Amino acid sequence: MREVSEAGPINVGTGVDLSIRALAELIAEVVGFRGELVFDAGKPDGTPRKLMDVSRLSKLGWSARVELREGIERTLDWYERQREASHV
Repeated sequence: MREVSEAGPINVGTGVDLSIRALAELIAEVVGFRGELVFDAGKPDGTPRKLMDVSRLSKLGWSARVELREGIERTLDWYERQREASHV
């Protein structure tokens, strides 16, 4: 980040849009959730797109090295190891 010459936010992300439904389904699959995901269509949808502009970060040469599924799997693994260690 020493190479940043102008003020302003730098968004960190993949630059790929993903719906809340798709994210919930991916997490459910990775963690082995067998229940039903229920979405209330009667509630406001919120922001239609949640895609961040990562162009400033890309210009600095940074890009995500871990795919979302792998990141969720790694996080789950870390969490399970922490939980096991706290029960010892």
